[in-house]
Amino acid sequence: MERNQKEEVRALQDTIYVLGGKWKLPIINSICNGNNRFKDIKESIPGITSKMLSKELKDMELNNLVKRTEDHDAKVTILYESTDYCKSFGPIITEMINWGISHRNHIKKREVTI
Repeated sequence: MERNQKEEVRALQDTIYVLGGKWKLPIINSICNGNNRFKDIKESIPGITSKMLSKELKDMELNNLVKRTEDHDAKVTILYESTDYCKSFGPIITEMINWGISHRNHIKKREVTI
């Protein structure tokens, strides 16, 4: 099925709406790298505040990107994990990381020649 330009733009807008902003992709990356506790996620992302992390995690839970569970061993601990739905975005995140590294190197080389 062939898509038209308007459908593609709408799909891009939907993606940006769900994953856009400064923090969502770093949060997903942190969780996918094994940080499941709020404190660990926060410590792995420079500059994020507790308030912002809490807001973003709630939003991501509503969009089925993360799953929040309570662990009742000894004391209540809240754990976050990526959903299978979120993991489907994994290869794209990996490519974004690769592109970001390549872009940074490209810009550094360009600065040397200017």
